[in-house]
Amino acid sequence: MSIGMLTRKSLSLFSAVGGWRTVAEGVASRVVFLIAYLVTGQVLTSALITVGGVVVLAAVRLFTDRKVWQPAIGVIVVGVSAMLAGSTGQAADFYLSTVFVQAGAAALFLVSMLVRWPMIGLVLGTLRGDRLAWRRDRPRRRRYYLCTAVFLAKFAIATAALVPLYLAGTVIPLGIAATLLGGAPAAGVCLYLCRRILREDPRAAAA
Repeated sequence: MSIGMLTRKSLSLFSAVGGWRTVAEGVASRVVFLIAYLVTGQVLTSALITVGGVVVLAAVRLFTDRKVWQPAIGVIVVGVSAMLAGSTGQAADFYLSTVFVQAGAAALFLVSMLVRWPMIGLVLGTLRGDRLAWRRDRPRRRRYYLCTAVFLAKFAIATAALVPLYLAGTVIPLGIAATLLGGAPAAGVCLYLCRRILREDPRAAAA
Protein backbone atom coordinates (compact mmCIF):
# COMPACT_ATOMS: atom_id res chain seq x y z
CA MET A 1 0.00 0.00 0.00
CA SER A 2 1.41 3.36 -1.03
CA ILE A 3 1.76 6.30 1.32
CA GLY A 4 -0.95 8.03 -0.75
CA MET A 5 -3.43 5.24 -0.17
CA LEU A 6 -2.56 5.12 3.53
CA THR A 7 -3.03 8.87 3.75
CA ARG A 8 -6.46 8.61 2.13
CA LYS A 9 -7.50 5.90 4.60
CA SER A 10 -6.21 7.97 7.50
CA LEU A 11 -8.15 10.98 6.24
CA SER A 12 -11.28 8.84 5.97
CA LEU A 13 -10.92 7.84 9.62
CA PHE A 14 -10.20 11.46 10.51
CA SER A 15 -13.37 12.54 8.72
CA ALA A 16 -15.36 9.84 10.47
CA VAL A 17 -14.57 11.35 13.87
CA GLY A 18 -15.45 14.85 12.74
CA GLY A 19 -12.44 16.08 10.82
CA TRP A 20 -11.21 19.62 11.13
CA ARG A 21 -14.49 20.80 12.63
CA THR A 22 -13.90 18.63 15.69
CA VAL A 23 -10.32 19.88 15.94
CA ALA A 24 -11.41 23.51 15.59
CA GLU A 25 -14.14 23.11 18.20
CA GLY A 26 -11.70 21.57 20.67
CA VAL A 27 -9.27 24.46 20.23
CA ALA A 28 -12.08 27.03 20.28
CA SER A 29 -13.54 25.74 23.55
CA ARG A 30 -10.21 26.18 25.36
CA VAL A 31 -9.69 29.65 23.89
CA VAL A 32 -13.26 30.79 24.58
CA PHE A 33 -13.09 29.71 28.21
CA LEU A 34 -9.79 31.51 28.72
CA ILE A 35 -11.04 34.72 27.12
CA ALA A 36 -14.34 34.59 29.01
CA TYR A 37 -12.53 34.10 32.28
CA LEU A 38 -10.16 37.00 31.60
CA VAL A 39 -13.14 39.25 30.80
CA THR A 40 -15.55 38.19 33.55
CA GLY A 41 -13.27 36.79 36.24
CA GLN A 42 -16.06 34.30 37.00
CA VAL A 43 -15.41 30.57 36.59
CA LEU A 44 -19.05 29.46 36.39
CA THR A 45 -19.99 32.22 33.97
CA SER A 46 -17.01 31.39 31.76
CA ALA A 47 -17.90 27.70 31.82
CA LEU A 48 -21.51 28.42 30.84
CA ILE A 49 -20.39 30.72 28.01
CA THR A 50 -18.09 28.00 26.71
CA VAL A 51 -20.75 25.31 26.87
CA GLY A 52 -23.21 27.63 25.16
CA GLY A 53 -20.78 28.28 22.34
CA VAL A 54 -20.11 24.58 21.83
CA VAL A 55 -23.84 23.81 21.88
CA VAL A 56 -24.39 26.38 19.12
CA LEU A 57 -21.60 24.83 17.04
CA ALA A 58 -23.04 21.37 17.68
CA ALA A 59 -26.48 22.52 16.55
CA VAL A 60 -25.01 23.92 13.34
CA ARG A 61 -23.24 20.63 12.66
CA LEU A 62 -26.37 18.67 13.42
CA PHE A 63 -28.41 20.58 10.83
CA THR A 64 -25.66 20.71 8.19
CA ASP A 65 -24.06 17.24 8.52
CA ARG A 66 -27.10 15.37 9.84
CA LYS A 67 -24.85 13.51 12.26
CA VAL A 68 -25.58 13.27 15.96
CA TRP A 69 -22.71 11.53 17.70
CA GLN A 70 -19.90 13.77 16.42
CA PRO A 71 -21.29 17.04 17.83
CA ALA A 72 -22.58 15.17 20.88
CA ILE A 73 -19.07 14.03 21.78
CA GLY A 74 -17.82 17.61 21.61
CA VAL A 75 -20.60 18.82 23.88
CA ILE A 76 -19.95 16.01 26.39
CA VAL A 77 -16.20 16.61 26.53
CA VAL A 78 -16.59 20.35 27.02
CA GLY A 79 -19.48 19.77 29.41
CA VAL A 80 -17.31 17.60 31.65
CA SER A 81 -14.57 20.23 31.66
CA ALA A 82 -17.08 22.97 32.46
CA MET A 83 -18.65 20.87 35.21
CA LEU A 84 -15.27 20.31 36.85
CA ALA A 85 -14.42 24.01 36.80
CA GLY A 86 -17.91 25.11 37.84
CA SER A 87 -18.15 22.68 40.75
CA THR A 88 -14.77 23.54 42.24
CA GLY A 89 -14.71 27.23 41.37
CA GLN A 90 -11.17 26.82 40.06
CA ALA A 91 -10.60 27.96 36.48
CA ALA A 92 -7.61 25.64 36.14
CA ASP A 93 -9.93 22.64 36.49
CA PHE A 94 -11.40 23.36 33.07
CA TYR A 95 -8.11 22.08 31.65
CA LEU A 96 -7.82 19.10 33.99
CA SER A 97 -9.25 16.70 31.39
CA THR A 98 -6.53 17.80 28.97
CA VAL A 99 -3.89 17.08 31.60
CA PHE A 100 -5.30 13.59 32.17
CA VAL A 101 -5.54 12.84 28.46
CA GLN A 102 -1.94 13.86 27.80
CA ALA A 103 -0.60 11.93 30.81
CA GLY A 104 -2.67 8.86 29.98
CA ALA A 105 -1.63 8.90 26.33
CA ALA A 106 2.03 9.28 27.33
CA ALA A 107 1.76 6.22 29.59
CA LEU A 108 -0.06 4.21 26.90
CA PHE A 109 2.45 5.02 24.17
CA LEU A 110 5.39 4.33 26.48
CA VAL A 111 4.02 0.94 27.50
CA SER A 112 3.32 0.05 23.86
CA MET A 113 6.97 0.68 23.04
CA LEU A 114 8.28 -1.20 26.07
CA VAL A 115 6.26 -4.31 25.19
CA ARG A 116 7.28 -3.95 21.51
CA TRP A 117 3.80 -3.29 20.19
CA PRO A 118 4.15 0.37 19.14
CA MET A 119 0.79 2.11 19.15
CA ILE A 120 1.24 3.67 15.71
CA GLY A 121 1.88 0.20 14.30
CA LEU A 122 -1.37 -1.10 15.76
CA VAL A 123 -3.35 1.86 14.41
CA LEU A 124 -1.81 1.94 10.93
CA GLY A 125 -1.79 -1.85 10.67
CA THR A 126 -5.56 -1.72 11.07
CA LEU A 127 -5.89 1.12 8.55
CA ARG A 128 -3.72 -0.69 6.01
CA GLY A 129 -5.73 -3.86 6.40
CA ASP A 130 -2.65 -6.03 7.02
CA ARG A 131 -3.25 -6.17 10.77
CA LEU A 132 0.01 -7.47 12.34
CA ALA A 133 1.99 -8.20 9.19
CA TRP A 134 4.12 -5.13 9.89
CA ARG A 135 5.77 -6.96 12.81
CA ARG A 136 7.56 -9.22 10.32
CA ASP A 137 8.79 -6.25 8.29
CA ARG A 138 11.81 -4.82 10.13
CA PRO A 139 12.08 -1.46 8.24
CA ARG A 140 8.36 -0.80 8.64
CA ARG A 141 8.43 -1.85 12.29
CA ARG A 142 11.31 0.56 12.91
CA ARG A 143 9.36 3.42 11.27
CA TYR A 144 6.35 2.66 13.45
CA TYR A 145 8.58 2.77 16.53
CA LEU A 146 9.89 6.17 15.44
CA CYS A 147 6.36 7.52 14.89
CA THR A 148 5.24 6.20 18.26
CA ALA A 149 8.28 7.87 19.82
CA VAL A 150 7.32 11.17 18.16
CA PHE A 151 3.87 11.11 19.73
CA LEU A 152 5.29 9.89 23.03
CA ALA A 153 7.61 12.90 23.09
CA LYS A 154 4.64 15.17 22.37
CA PHE A 155 2.52 13.70 25.17
CA ALA A 156 5.44 13.67 27.61
CA ILE A 157 6.34 17.30 26.90
CA ALA A 158 2.70 18.35 27.21
CA THR A 159 2.35 16.51 30.52
CA ALA A 160 5.59 17.96 31.87
CA ALA A 161 4.38 21.47 31.01
CA LEU A 162 0.73 21.14 32.01
CA VAL A 163 1.05 19.42 35.40
CA PRO A 164 3.14 22.14 37.10
CA LEU A 165 0.96 24.87 35.58
CA TYR A 166 -2.19 23.13 36.79
CA LEU A 167 -0.82 22.60 40.29
CA ALA A 168 0.24 26.24 40.42
CA GLY A 169 -3.21 27.35 39.25
CA THR A 170 -1.79 29.73 36.66
CA VAL A 171 -4.78 29.88 34.35
CA ILE A 172 -3.42 31.94 31.45
CA PRO A 173 -0.21 29.92 30.88
CA LEU A 174 -2.18 26.72 31.46
CA GLY A 175 -4.82 27.66 28.91
CA ILE A 176 -2.21 28.60 26.31
CA ALA A 177 -0.21 25.41 26.93
CA ALA A 178 -3.33 23.25 26.82
CA THR A 179 -4.33 24.79 23.50
CA LEU A 180 -0.91 24.52 21.86
CA LEU A 181 0.59 21.36 23.40
CA GLY A 182 -2.62 19.50 24.14
CA GLY A 183 -4.43 20.44 20.97
CA ALA A 184 -4.15 20.62 17.21
CA PRO A 185 -0.87 22.59 16.81
CA ALA A 186 1.37 19.99 18.48
CA ALA A 187 -0.61 17.10 17.00
CA GLY A 188 -0.21 18.63 13.54
CA VAL A 189 3.57 18.75 13.96
CA CYS A 190 3.56 15.08 15.00
CA LEU A 191 1.45 14.07 12.01
CA TYR A 192 3.80 15.95 9.67
CA LEU A 193 6.87 14.26 11.13
CA CYS A 194 5.22 10.85 10.95
CA ARG A 195 4.29 11.42 7.33
CA ARG A 196 7.93 12.14 6.57
CA ILE A 197 9.07 9.05 8.47
CA LEU A 198 6.53 6.81 6.72
CA ARG A 199 7.21 8.14 3.25
CA GLU A 200 8.30 5.32 0.97
CA ASP A 201 11.97 4.97 0.13
CA PRO A 202 12.32 6.22 -3.48
CA ARG A 203 14.86 3.46 -4.19
CA ALA A 204 12.37 0.82 -3.03
CA ALA A 205 9.57 2.37 -5.07
CA ALA A 206 11.75 2.35 -8.19
CA ALA A 207 12.81 -1.25 -7.71
